Amino acid sequence: MLTVLASCAKQSSPTGGPKDETPPKLLLAEPKDQSTAILPEQLTLVFDEYVSLDNPNKGIVITPKVDKDKLEFTSLKNTVTVSFNQKLEDSTTYVIDFQKSVVDISEKNPAEKLKLVFSTGATIDSLSLSGKINFSYPNDKEDYKNVLVGIYPSTDSTTVFTAPPYYLAQVDTSGNFELNNIKAGKYLAYAWRDSNGNLKAEFKSEEYDFLGDTLQLNKSLADLTFNLATADLTPIKMLRSANFGKNYDVILNRNPVVIKAEAEGLGKELFYVASDKRIRFYPKSSQSDSIPLRIHLEDSLGFTTDTLLWAKFPPSERRPEKLELSINSGKSFYQNLSMELTFNKPLERISTDSLYVAYDSAGRIPVRKEMLRWQDSLTRNKLFIQLSLPDSLDTEVVTLKAADSTFFDLEGQFNEKPLAANYRKLPRKNLADELKGKIVGASPPFIIHLINGKKEIAYESYLGEGNEFLFSLLEPGSYTMRVIEDKNKNKRWDSSNFIQKRPGERVFYYIGEENNKELIVRGGWTLEDIVVRASPTTGVYFSPETSVDK
Repeated sequence: MLTVLASCAKQSSPTGGPKDETPPKLLLAEPKDQSTAILPEQLTLVFDEYVSLDNPNKGIVITPKVDKDKLEFTSLKNTVTVSFNQKLEDSTTYVIDFQKSVVDISEKNPAEKLKLVFSTGATIDSLSLSGKINFSYPNDKEDYKNVLVGIYPSTDSTTVFTAPPYYLAQVDTSGNFELNNIKAGKYLAYAWRDSNGNLKAEFKSEEYDFLGDTLQLNKSLADLTFNLATADLTPIKMLRSANFGKNYDVILNRNPVVIKAEAEGLGKELFYVASDKRIRFYPKSSQSDSIPLRIHLEDSLGFTTDTLLWAKFPPSERRPEKLELSINSGKSFYQNLSMELTFNKPLERISTDSLYVAYDSAGRIPVRKEMLRWQDSLTRNKLFIQLSLPDSLDTEVVTLKAADSTFFDLEGQFNEKPLAANYRKLPRKNLADELKGKIVGASPPFIIHLINGKKEIAYESYLGEGNEFLFSLLEPGSYTMRVIEDKNKNKRWDSSNFIQKRPGERVFYYIGEENNKELIVRGGWTLEDIVVRASPTTGVYFSPETSVDK
């Protein structure tokens, strides 16, 4: 795709009179639209009024692509000229789509449906490719702005990450696209959100998808689907390692989703915490000798790395960091209360004598050791406190309280401030009885999320077998239901991997009448027969008129 480089004369618009709302009309094009067997050096377009070029660098699309550095576009009075300044390919159909780049000079009304087609050969290529764009994780309102679809000849060494495509189309406001006047051949297809306007995909920051198979385009193809999501192709790796006081840091280029560490005394005398692209190992006491430390890491695309380090934990005069914690306060619950405390360092001990749940000015429930659970015994920085409260307990708010010096970390630091975290107890009469239904068009296992109005996962379920789901005793409100088809059964969503040509796991949503995604849950109600239909997988839905060469 190529764009305008310059605009020649500065033109002023007349003043006074009624507002001009009529778009410019094309009076003459040389060569004419649909011309064949021509090899023009330039195109000339004449309009019924004075015109100018508005943001041509991004707005004008030429396919198949030509050398954009040699292109020259000019506008003067009522005429626009396109100078190619290069030899065009033989037997090729060219499409110049001006989109909204030609405007009148008075009110900037764009010329409508301004597109010219010509061929350097005897015929006009007539094959087309069309379909639909979906988003794995859409915003409140699906935004197709700047979303492009492009195809590359299979013999071309470039990809959507390295160069603009051979043929290109803009996705419309409903997520549909169509590429026209394509020459028969084998192509690789991509879709992406071109936020920076460079006609390429940025895998670190832009959503994209790709067709893993080669398209054998000998007939027009319809119903091609892309499911866009971000997927950073940078493989995970260790950047460096060094001591931080008596602790030992491993610095990474990105956050892992899986960490497996092996070392003598790990989980007894040695623990670790991962955050902000860093794994920090904490010993209970300093050690004079280096110890072998094996680390296996996996990122969200499935890339892995294995490293053997010799870690040192020497004595240090460096002052330890303060112990800090965050807690999931403000959550609602019915009977079973799950309190989640996250610390910045591994804990060594907890003084349960000063840890309790208060339900009124005098009533309290002591937190006992059997109510405590670590998420991971090797990290000891994420603590769950599980508590069951009977219906007979008539209270709206309960508070987890901890005195200062309740939590002690491996470095001898403790919480300096008392803790008070509130949770809201829901009465049974206000809860919805059930929400149940089935998933159609996909295979288990499934991860099912009910997302509340705050965009939080309020309820989660893992369906290992079958396609029927059930949620009970739900807080009233408006929810969105999201389903992840967990193909590899690792209980998390896996994005696409372009290098391995592996598609991302499908993510789809409940859609009701009039394309409404909201599920309204009311107290005392049961919602039945909820049907969640799977969105199409990336690819083409084949008919006898289509074929694919893998």
